[in-house]
Amino acid sequence: MYFTESNNFYHGIMFHHFHNDNIHKKGQGSISANDFYKIINFIGRKNILDADVFFDKYKNNKLKENEVCITFDDALKCQIDIALPVLEDLKIKSFFFVYTSIFEEKPDFLEVFRYFRNNYFKNVDDFYLEFYKSLDKDLNSFFKQNKKRILNTKSKFPFYSIEDIKFRLVRDHLISKKHYDNIISAMMSEKNFIPEDFFSILFFSENDVKNLNSLGHTIGLHSHNHPTLLEKLNYNEQKNEYEKCFLHLSKILSSKKNIIKSMSHPCGSYNGNTLQILNDLNIELGFKQIMSIDKSMKKINNSNLEIAREDHSNILRRIKK
Repeated sequence: MYFTESNNFYHGIMFHHFHNDNIHKKGQGSISANDFYKIINFIGRKNILDADVFFDKYKNNKLKENEVCITFDDALKCQIDIALPVLEDLKIKSFFFVYTSIFEEKPDFLEVFRYFRNNYFKNVDDFYLEFYKSLDKDLNSFFKQNKKRILNTKSKFPFYSIEDIKFRLVRDHLISKKHYDNIISAMMSEKNFIPEDFFSILFFSENDVKNLNSLGHTIGLHSHNHPTLLEKLNYNEQKNEYEKCFLHLSKILSSKKNIIKSMSHPCGSYNGNTLQILNDLNIELGFKQIMSIDKSMKKINNSNLEIAREDHSNILRRIKK
């Protein structure tokens, strides 16, 4: 049974990566179409609302405790190739949150790097070790100083391993983005990996967005460049991220009226400025990335722009117990 005392409130189910036996290889955190079916069956098809129904019921304060919706982040092509056929088979309409620099062939390299480490190293830990060799830093002292932070992150995001959390801490807080990008670029060059060769198999095309919309799925914002720590940007930088995303998606969908009313926070990162900017854009529903009370929240679904989401990996872990 999916619902327990700890999750018996309306929320979203969050998905990112999928794999098959063809183009999309199995990687850290990815699931198969069969896994997707299992998760839906475990939750209970009757408990899963179409995205537009979830949106309307929220606006009218009619959502029940055991009602959820399905959400997808990051505009990943594997979602089109593997997840979409399952959704269409089960007649489920979902939220797809799209960041838009991918349509300018300037994607955030987070997914490119992920593909690189999953396909060009024996395992992710092997990648981490290779990456750390390029740093002239006392990592042991850094990790020791941040032990409490690492454990707190693990409690909030149990689907990350300790090594995943350490790596993200180094990436986001110890070195600059430029330094990080330079190290990865050098590692890719060493293995003759050309990022541009993989854009079409990693990311949505504009036609994918149009097709999802025509099928009745809901398209929402996910920023323009997908910064990993959006809350660290100033007000104008954040405003630019969401306005560019909003305008680009509106253009793709040839919208004569504002049909973009939903969003999810990239990497779960936001602050008061973010919420103000989204309200000014008339975004009426937004999803965070955790199933707990955080920041200055007073309740789990703290506002219309802070709706909880459960990561699919936590559900799959329960199924396999």
